[in-house]
Amino acid sequence: MQARSALFDLYGDYLRPRGGRAPVAALVKLLAPVGIAPPAVRTAVSRMVRQGWLHPMRLVSGPGYLLTPKAARRLDEAAARIYRTGRNGWDGRFDLVLTHAPVPRREAKRLTFLGYGMLGELAWVAPRATDEVDTVLADAGVGYERFSASHAAGSPGAAEVVGRAWDLTEIGRAYEDFIATQRPIVTAVNARSSDEEAYAARFQLVHAWRSFLFRDPQLPPALLPARWPGASAATFFDRHAARLRPAADRYVERCLASVSRGGRVGFSDS
Repeated sequence: MQARSALFDLYGDYLRPRGGRAPVAALVKLLAPVGIAPPAVRTAVSRMVRQGWLHPMRLVSGPGYLLTPKAARRLDEAAARIYRTGRNGWDGRFDLVLTHAPVPRREAKRLTFLGYGMLGELAWVAPRATDEVDTVLADAGVGYERFSASHAAGSPGAAEVVGRAWDLTEIGRAYEDFIATQRPIVTAVNARSSDEEAYAARFQLVHAWRSFLFRDPQLPPALLPARWPGASAATFFDRHAARLRPAADRYVERCLASVSRGGRVGFSDS
């Protein structure tokens, strides 16, 4: 687990609902159970400040960092996709983007995160439109046209288009691997486990699930194969994320409270 990704998980899942800010000492303490060392936290925080995700601030308990508005928006969008149960249905239309030149690798990764797949070197498609596409392509300096499109042949024909844009077989296998890997970790936590153990297990569960934001566009059921592994994986995730949440929240509150009482952990910052 990389420190930068772990910080995004920590802020998005635990600190965003608590004001989006935390002392440096709390960041160190909260990432220790998942194996992130203090120097790695410091390096990742500095990088996130330079990239405009975090803003330094002085808190009563010492130096800390606040989410920027850009980061808060990104984390809110990610949370809506991570906790996907009850998501609105599909209206049968795709967002089709035709670019005037190939999209650079960095911006292509951002489009993938937003749920877009490539139909060709100059064509991208997604089951849902997002305004952030305009920002991504403007930053890349790539001209484009956007269309709201439906497949005239109906869902069967549209599913063939989807198969060109995404490797559903590979994504399905990844969901099966997710369950196989995470099951022993989360089921090991029971009523006798500590809050820290529940927090660490849940953190790993959410971190692994978050990786699907870069793989799975979360297509509507009409465009997915029968017995889609993503459905059972989502049920597995929802059940265990909810089960472990109370104990994980208690651990977070205890860490934040201990730091606010004056405890210093790891390193100082100015």
